[in-house]
Amino acid sequence: MLMALLALAAPEAGAPVSPFEVNPGLFIWTWVVFLALFFILKKFAWPSILRATEERERAIERQLAEAERMNAEAKQALEENKRLVAETRASVHQLMAEGKSAAEKERAVALEKTRQEQDELLARARREIEAEKDRAVVELRREAVDLSLAAASKLIGERLESDADRRLVMNYIGAMSDGH
Repeated sequence: MLMALLALAAPEAGAPVSPFEVNPGLFIWTWVVFLALFFILKKFAWPSILRATEERERAIERQLAEAERMNAEAKQALEENKRLVAETRASVHQLMAEGKSAAEKERAVALEKTRQEQDELLARARREIEAEKDRAVVELRREAVDLSLAAASKLIGERLESDADRRLVMNYIGAMSDGH
């Protein structure tokens, strides 16, 4: 193993001692190998590489065209969505306005119906009060007739209970109430 290390460390007879030293044999063989490799690659690998590159370029162009088309569709869908949202908002506002006006109309109808029922109830109450008043007046007249007859019979001393006497007193009270 020691020999192998010494062989690596010792410079050979044809090898350059410094990296800046030019070796014409190595220079020529490097160019020969480079040119041979270049022509082999140009004949066999270059068409395949060029074809793959062109196919890749066409695929990228197709993908870009597809992306532009999808972008245009997305913009169109966005505009359609905005238009639909605006239409929906407008119809919601219209429905709300219609609902409010319907509610106001319903409230007005209910209010008018309540007012009519109130007026009818008030008119009925007035009629009942008037009828009660008339009954009370008739009852009061009867009581007045009875009291007048009782007072008159005490004054006269005899009891006045005939229908003729009652009619006479009723006519008198009626005449007095009409006069006042």
